[in-house]
Amino acid sequence: MPDEDGKRALHQALVDRILHGDGSASVQQRAQAFRNEGLSPPLSTLVSKVATSPALVTDADFTAAEKAGLSEDQLFELVICAAVGHSTRLYEAGLAALATAAAADGEAR
Repeated sequence: MPDEDGKRALHQALVDRILHGDGSASVQQRAQAFRNEGLSPPLSTLVSKVATSPALVTDADFTAAEKAGLSEDQLFELVICAAVGHSTRLYEAGLAALATAAAADGEAR
C-alpha cells in the first residue's frame, strides 16, 4: 500500500487527468461538474444528484441532459467529475479532521 504522500500523489494524478486530460466535455464543464457549481439546468440537476444523492439519479435526468445537447460521452465524463469532486471534498475534509485531532492530541500531552 502506498504511503500517505504516495496516496495523495495518486489522487492528484486522478484529479488532474479527469480535469485536464483529453475528453469530449470541455475543461470548463469538467471543472464545474467537479466543483458542483456553475452549470445550468438540466445538467446542474444531474451533477448535483450525482454528487450529493446518487440514488436519486434517474433515466429522466440523463434524457433531459441529452436533450440539452450533451452526448453520452460528455455525460459520462461529467458524472465522473462530479463523483470524484465530491469524494475529493470528503477526502480533504477527512484529512483535515485527522490533522486537527492529531494536533489536539499533541497539545493534550
